[in-house]
Amino acid sequence: MPVKNKIKKNLKDSPDGNNTIHEALHVSEMYSNWFLEYASYVILERAVPALLDGLKPVQRRILHSMKQMDDGRFNKAANVIGHTMQYHPHGDAAIGEALVNLGQKDLLIETQGNWGDISTGDAAAAPRYIEARLSKFALEVAFNSQITEWQLSYDGRKKEPVLLPMKFPLLLAQGAEGIAVGLATRIMPHNFIELLEASIDTLRGKEINIFPDFPTGGMADFSNYNEGLRGSRISVRAKIEILDKKTLVIRSIPFTTTTASVMDSIVKAGENGKIKIKRVVDNTAKDVEIVIELPPNISPDVTIDALYAFTDCEISISPNACVIIDEKPKFLGVNEILKISTEHTVGLLKRELEIKLGELQESWHFSSLEKIFIEKRIYRDIEECETWEEVIAAIDKGLKPYKKNFQREITEEDIVKLTEIKIKRISRFDSFKADEAIKTLEGEIKQVKYDLKHLTNYAIAYFESLMKKYGKGRERKTQIRNFETIQVTQVAMANQKLYMNRKDGFIGYGLKKEEYVCDCSDIDDVIVFLSDCTFLVTRVSEKAFVGKDIIYAQVWKKNDTRMTYHMIYQDGKDGPAYVKRFAVTSITYDKPYDLSQGKKGSRVLYFSANPNSESEEVTVNLSPKSSARKLVFDYDFAGLAVKGRASIGNRLTKYPVRKIIHKKAGTSTLGGHDIWYDETVGRLNNESRGKYLGKFEEENKILVIYKDGTLELTNFELTNHYDGEKLATVEKYNPETIITAVYFDGESKYYYVKRFKPESEVIGRVFQFIGDNEGSILSLVTTETDPKAEIQYLFGRKKEKRCEVVPLNGLVDIKGWKARGNRLSSYEVVGVKVVENEKAVENEKPESIPEPAAKENYRQLKLFNDNA
Repeated sequence: MPVKNKIKKNLKDSPDGNNTIHEALHVSEMYSNWFLEYASYVILERAVPALLDGLKPVQRRILHSMKQMDDGRFNKAANVIGHTMQYHPHGDAAIGEALVNLGQKDLLIETQGNWGDISTGDAAAAPRYIEARLSKFALEVAFNSQITEWQLSYDGRKKEPVLLPMKFPLLLAQGAEGIAVGLATRIMPHNFIELLEASIDTLRGKEINIFPDFPTGGMADFSNYNEGLRGSRISVRAKIEILDKKTLVIRSIPFTTTTASVMDSIVKAGENGKIKIKRVVDNTAKDVEIVIELPPNISPDVTIDALYAFTDCEISISPNACVIIDEKPKFLGVNEILKISTEHTVGLLKRELEIKLGELQESWHFSSLEKIFIEKRIYRDIEECETWEEVIAAIDKGLKPYKKNFQREITEEDIVKLTEIKIKRISRFDSFKADEAIKTLEGEIKQVKYDLKHLTNYAIAYFESLMKKYGKGRERKTQIRNFETIQVTQVAMANQKLYMNRKDGFIGYGLKKEEYVCDCSDIDDVIVFLSDCTFLVTRVSEKAFVGKDIIYAQVWKKNDTRMTYHMIYQDGKDGPAYVKRFAVTSITYDKPYDLSQGKKGSRVLYFSANPNSESEEVTVNLSPKSSARKLVFDYDFAGLAVKGRASIGNRLTKYPVRKIIHKKAGTSTLGGHDIWYDETVGRLNNESRGKYLGKFEEENKILVIYKDGTLELTNFELTNHYDGEKLATVEKYNPETIITAVYFDGESKYYYVKRFKPESEVIGRVFQFIGDNEGSILSLVTTETDPKAEIQYLFGRKKEKRCEVVPLNGLVDIKGWKARGNRLSSYEVVGVKVVENEKAVENEKPESIPEPAAKENYRQLKLFNDNA
């Protein structure tokens, strides 16, 4: 029994007219019942959307009210709110907020006036100033009173739909978010066209996998999306462009952020020294545009990484798909939600077809009755009838010979309808038109029966029609990318100066009167070596004790295999001297590590740090009192292998050492840097991901050619960004490389071919090698030694289309990069594409490169321009 009724039952009138409680109620019992009722109400009636129509109750009531008000014209939002209050028990503020939210999604509601901006966070104008009406899409997919289940409103005065008959996966298109008692839901919005395509694939029995598409655009990594279930995660980034070396422009922002919040996070990061910026300007109008000006000598590539690492230019979103099914909350993946929604749509379409079939059959039934009634002049049989019963019987008798031709029994109600036919209609009855109308009905009945029999094909056609009618302008806005994890220590700006007190063993950025070490950031790690053959790694702080007698301190980079340390140490108080080369790639913070053999009295005799594993030669001076024949000798570290920090090393000498002096530096013993280019993230790496570019020494450069007909030389810093959408090819620069390009000249309207070498080695300078005429388009570019192209051209007066493969080397000599080149053909060229030289790829493959990397290394750009 509900608590409310139980209390009423226990209330009785006392003799003095007052109510007295004759039975005690436990507060715990009342609280338990009330809490469960409240929790159920919040979950079912407020926070969590229904799967089948994708709406929360307030949204459903708004749409129902707008349908009742719909006359094709816009209605004031205030009127919509007032009308909805007949169905929704909460205040106008909640209804108004839900209405604006629906309007901003630009799917079910057409808006007029200032409805706010999700990009800037600007609020909508007051309800009396803005207007709304149902969109054509909403009218087509969301309403049909004949298949809608109804219920009484909260006060019993009106009827409202239990669920709208939604013939579209609205929940996934709009997304939803809500917090209830004990659970929450967060469903991401998905792309309109992709949802319809996925529904079609579902009906065809194909596997589907859908990903969100955010209205704010940006880029997103869905590697951990996991169908939007609990525990999944999405990384979303703003789209940042390099306008020039001193200017960055943000063109789109992550979902759930605003331009104001992004700007605030950038300014805050600048004030905290995480990034170095000159100023930030918000030029957002119709489209997002945040301009970031950089100080001189600040790398835009590093700044972009820092923006992603320290600001709201990159955020993480945790989806949690919870929906209401059969009046119960349930956690489902988005693929499963789409499948259920698609099946529900098919069921609704079937019910609509069945209703339509019934209506058509009724129309055919009465049209046939009417035709027989008039053509056979059965109406004359009632002239002598005196009572109503006689009239019905006379007509029934007249129809009796024809009853076998009907699909159902002729009822008294049908006969009554015949008596209601006016004399005017009987006098003007056209038998030919009646036959044509019946044939039309029969054709429609046949089509509906066919659709019911082939319901899947009918549903596919329905989804295709939605895509055709409403899909324009709803293409994907969010780019699907794989993000490389940004190491914050690599992109953090050096906002502190590190100092150390060697003798007392203190280090930190607060020791401003002590010895300067280097610039660092406040999130860096520091490695410290002591004279007693120990070292440790600690985080940068204002002041920290690390151990007395510091011999070396520097910022430490995790997993840096090229940083090599050289050390000569004495094993014990009077032991022999050992030499070792080692790297420190991983550690436990603040844990001292012993680099010697652990004997008491061990000490460091010589120490050096070599960032690129350079070798060196030292001069060893032995004690004059030793019995060694040679008191001075040289030692070259190049002959010593780099091992782990725990290695003992090689014995250098058994005699006492007086001093060791650096003689000369050597070259790197590890050789050049192996560099790869990962097309999925547009970044360089040394982890064997993507296209192998080669071994790079310090003086080497990278050649980058873009699809807009420009090229540049860059260094091989791993922080470099390359936009894959704009990139034609990227490879190791060779001064003897010959670039072959075919382009359409916008001024002369002809195709040209040119061959040239990059003449300048200035890093960062961009060269336009196809001319700057409007309409000029790069069609093909390659660095192959013997390039061939397939040319499509129009021949003769009949403009016959022909194809020909030509070697480009024979069409033009090597000239300067500014030269126009020679015409590709005397005929009208309509298309060009490169012909790959498979043998050259196979023969030139370096043996040291894995097979996939080798093929990728020699892949050339194939741009095909069918219509210049």
